[in-house]
Amino acid sequence: MSGIGEGRVVIITGAGRGIGRGHAIEFARQGAKVVVNDLGAEVDGTGSSTGPAGEVVDEIRAMGAEAVANGDDVSDYDGAGRLIQTAIDTYGTIDVLVNNAGILRDRMLVNMTIEEWDAVIKVHLRGTFAPTRHAVEYWRNRTKAGETNDARIINTTSPSGIYGNVGQTNYGAAKAGIASFTIIAAMELERYGVTVNAIAPAALTRMTENLGMGERTSERKPEEFDPVDPANIAPIVVWLGSPESKGITGRVFNVMGGNLSVAEGWVAGPGQDKGDRWDPAELGTVVPDLVAKAAPNANMGGRRS
Repeated sequence: MSGIGEGRVVIITGAGRGIGRGHAIEFARQGAKVVVNDLGAEVDGTGSSTGPAGEVVDEIRAMGAEAVANGDDVSDYDGAGRLIQTAIDTYGTIDVLVNNAGILRDRMLVNMTIEEWDAVIKVHLRGTFAPTRHAVEYWRNRTKAGETNDARIINTTSPSGIYGNVGQTNYGAAKAGIASFTIIAAMELERYGVTVNAIAPAALTRMTENLGMGERTSERKPEEFDPVDPANIAPIVVWLGSPESKGITGRVFNVMGGNLSVAEGWVAGPGQDKGDRWDPAELGTVVPDLVAKAAPNANMGGRRS
């Protein structure tokens, strides 16, 4: 098979279902060799199964493309290392890492347990850091050996992380961390020929079916475009993983259906410089005035009301 991913070796975490599965299928369709990682856990991270990753591999191979399954836990540092090594041992290198694995433990803050907090932070943040750390060590060593890289990292943040959503302080904090991780990693890894970007996707999956994403209606005809189909997210990820995206790094992209936009991060808004230390009593008039002049926070759709 040929396309903009031809010859690329791609690792995708959490690729057994939903958005990650869509990435794997599209990368394969575009000519990439794919390492399909999935622990096979439930939405809340409990349990495991080798089935989902193997099923995606079978589907890819039936297309005439190449893929291999990996069932390591990417939030485990050694497991993440084995994942990266799987690509190197099987295909000789790694060109693209897509950090997609995630879980949900939604709860209002006043009811959230420390276990629910830690589980989500571990899977999302450690599960992004650990594979990335092993991959960049490989790319750095290639650079030190005089070789060049045209490598890509694509992380998965969320509208909940960059815009906010009630009931998801753990998930949103983790996803906001991934957005910042992306920007800083892009600064650090440019010297090694590695770009780092992120997507903030919205689609109907196991993780979002209870979050107001809506459902596929029975009235929709099979041939009609489904704006919440998770496969809609894959094209931007595959493009970001291709050689064509070489000049793009440190950016976060909103994507839902056919709607694609660049997320614009925190900026310094209205301000006032006294030229000296403020007295707390002075700020009673200053701060409300600055807030009144500032643009409102964006909603979950990334838009200001």
